[in-house]
Amino acid sequence: MALKAKYCELGFAKLDIDRKERRGFAEAIYCPGKDRGHLKEISRQMLKNKQDLLLTKLDRKKFAYLKKSFPKLKYNPRANFGYLLQKPERKKKGLVAVVCAGTSDIPVAEEAVATLEAMGNRVVKLYDVGVAGVHRVMGHVPVLQKACVVVVVAGMEGALASLVSGLVSCPVVAVPTSCGYGANFGGLAALLTMLNSCSPGVTVVNIDNGFGAGYFASLINEDK
Repeated sequence: MALKAKYCELGFAKLDIDRKERRGFAEAIYCPGKDRGHLKEISRQMLKNKQDLLLTKLDRKKFAYLKKSFPKLKYNPRANFGYLLQKPERKKKGLVAVVCAGTSDIPVAEEAVATLEAMGNRVVKLYDVGVAGVHRVMGHVPVLQKACVVVVVAGMEGALASLVSGLVSCPVVAVPTSCGYGANFGGLAALLTMLNSCSPGVTVVNIDNGFGAGYFASLINEDK
């Protein structure tokens, strides 16, 4: 089927307009590096082909420009996430918990939340519960244990994902962030901590990739 899949040729881009049929959700548009004119044409063609429009890492200036042409375009400023859905996604039964270590990690956590909600998931947010005050997350264990999948977002040393995984029976999707001081190496330290987790059931996405974490968590929740 993939070899026969359709795409929309724009000269500067080839839009995968069959992705929702193949994967269950439309192609997301990564905005950094794209000029405003290209983003406008990509958005126009996605909507023309009856695709949901998802714009990741969309800054406020580009959103304001696109809003003039697409008045129904919505925006989560904390997540830098723009979206315009053709129709609401079917609501999934399971609950997804998004856990955030510190307030500096919230933009990445919000990107995961925005993605999950766009894909029809029920989401509970637990923010600022990092390991420097472990009692904060322990107070939310009953909620965590009701989730079908947990997304854990953390910078610095990234230890929160292993801690949460040890408290739940469901999969954990770990997201390292670039928040931290020098030896954090822009998120590499947190990434390595998560990859080396001794708690089984932890999957790790790339640094600051809230969208990827939300998408993967939604796929897990699809089967619930």
